[in-house]
Amino acid sequence: MVLRCIAVDDEPLALDLLEDNIKQVPYLELVAKCADAFEAIKVLEENTVDLIFLDIQMPGLTGLQFIQSLQHKPMIILITAYEKYALQGFDLEVTDYLVKPVALPRFIKACNKAKELYQLKQQPATTAATAAPAPEFFFVNADYSLLKINIADIIWIEALKDYIRIHMTGTAKPVVTRMPLKQVEEQLNPAKFIRIHKSYIIAVAHITAIRKNSVFIGTMELPVGDNYREAVAALTGTK
Repeated sequence: MVLRCIAVDDEPLALDLLEDNIKQVPYLELVAKCADAFEAIKVLEENTVDLIFLDIQMPGLTGLQFIQSLQHKPMIILITAYEKYALQGFDLEVTDYLVKPVALPRFIKACNKAKELYQLKQQPATTAATAAPAPEFFFVNADYSLLKINIADIIWIEALKDYIRIHMTGTAKPVVTRMPLKQVEEQLNPAKFIRIHKSYIIAVAHITAIRKNSVFIGTMELPVGDNYREAVAALTGTK
């Protein structure tokens, strides 16, 4: 992970020292050094920046005014000779506030704080991007048509060689289609359906009783295969 950063300070020696400190932190990439806030604004317009190291007392536009002017604000670590602005800085939600002269260990601590905050912000975004919603239905070939199967209506599914029978609420006749049981199993939420046998998948909500070797749906008794006993036991909490 790399944090792209800029350093903003009107004092050349302070800016050089800040550059040296940034080089000591392996996950920081210095994009630019800026002598004032106006240079920093131009850099932000042309580059992606994750973190700003910012002085407060600068001519033309102070560091605090610069922060208030930003519409899309990166993480900001204030580095200043004045402690009196700390409260204002944290009111502007800066990541950290360092008082010059800054010892390298304290500087690294602030950088680590920014890194942790960055990772925390990235995680929900990654989860949201990768997590696919559970499907509510799928289609199967049956009676020369593509028939829609609402997953919430499924009671149990039975495999018959190359075919499966899908038993559903609201219909006395099961839907018969040619497809592997494994393929339909991949469409189902494992929290709501359980495989009890190489030939049977059952909707947990429709199970009425469980014995050691059988699962019941009303008066219908279905066998539990040897390879699925642990899963059934876990369902009852007796594992």
